Amino acid sequence: MTDLDGVRQDLRKRVEAVLAEHDPAATDAVTFHRARYDAGLAWVYYPEGYGGLGADRELQPYVDGLFADAGAPGNNADLNGIGLGMAAPTILAYGTPEQRRRYLRPLWTAEEIWCQLFSEPGAGSDLAAVATRAVRDGEDWVVNGQKVWTSVAHKADRAILVARTDTGKSKHAGLSYFICDMRQPGVEVRPLRQITGEAEFNEVFLTDVRIPDSDRLGQEGEGWRVANTTLNNERVSIGGRPVPRESGILGAVTRTWRENPDKHTPELQDRLLRLWVDSEAARLAGTRLRQRVAGGQPGPETSALKLSFARINQQLTGFELELLGEDGLRYEDWTMVRPDRVDFAGRDAGYRYLRAKGNSIEGGTSEIMRNIVSERVLGLPGEPRADKDIPWKDLIR
Repeated sequence: MTDLDGVRQDLRKRVEAVLAEHDPAATDAVTFHRARYDAGLAWVYYPEGYGGLGADRELQPYVDGLFADAGAPGNNADLNGIGLGMAAPTILAYGTPEQRRRYLRPLWTAEEIWCQLFSEPGAGSDLAAVATRAVRDGEDWVVNGQKVWTSVAHKADRAILVARTDTGKSKHAGLSYFICDMRQPGVEVRPLRQITGEAEFNEVFLTDVRIPDSDRLGQEGEGWRVANTTLNNERVSIGGRPVPRESGILGAVTRTWRENPDKHTPELQDRLLRLWVDSEAARLAGTRLRQRVAGGQPGPETSALKLSFARINQQLTGFELELLGEDGLRYEDWTMVRPDRVDFAGRDAGYRYLRAKGNSIEGGTSEIMRNIVSERVLGLPGEPRADKDIPWKDLIR
């Protein structure tokens, strides 16, 4: 028996112990998730005491599969994707022991939903240009500003927030990173209606919002560094998460292909096969990246995964629309049923085509992803940046 077999056996016993004490059929989801977290089976690759066991990251699908086979509730990725995919790894990397104990457990159980207050009307692709200010007032920070494209802000209890704390330093150096209570006075959330008819994004206005200094992540002025940890994990959660072969958009498009044999042509078949190969290569690249990162933090190479994800999804949905012709332009109006939830792959071809357009914008535009790959992965010369070392207060905005 290999060491890995022994670890799997130990994990199976731990899962069985949780299931024996908390029957999924008779236990509410929150109670079950609390028990799973306390047993170290939330994120098995996190440290002990924080929902994990310090195990290999690639053992997570094995544990998830054991719980799924027993009919246990899932990991709340649909409900709290930003919390799980972005806030949690950032808190783990930069949070104090007190912050980890306070936030990771209710985040995992989805007792607290998280959103991401990063982008602003004047700071999207150039995130370091954020103008939202945080001014120190005793043991608190007073925050004023506006954020935009904030997913699930209308449901969120907490937010990860980047704000400017020093206007006399360059735009990258004058930022700090905070945890913001979204339920307090001064936080106003307004929905943004998108081309598909839904309002999954929001704009958020912050007026004299108070954040205790104990809810700062990392050192003052270290916000850009902390934010990059969030962004790298965001790109993994978008473009490199573990998925089965021929799932997601690819699975939906291949189903459409099989259901419409009368529309097949040799040229379309060749294009679909090429897209299938591209999708499988991207899926395997994501698997290799997660194995290499193991329990650590991903780096700039995640931008390549996110870039591929957007390109392949848009090509696949364009292919599907071309295959179906005018029939592909119709889709069911879900806005009255689920007006604030998005399902990339589970609806009609017309919906998938429209929603995929956002894949090259959300989580960092494809143009920015290409810059990151060229400069930080391939080592090519950087773009000229005239504003790099100028104090933020002196920049023309």
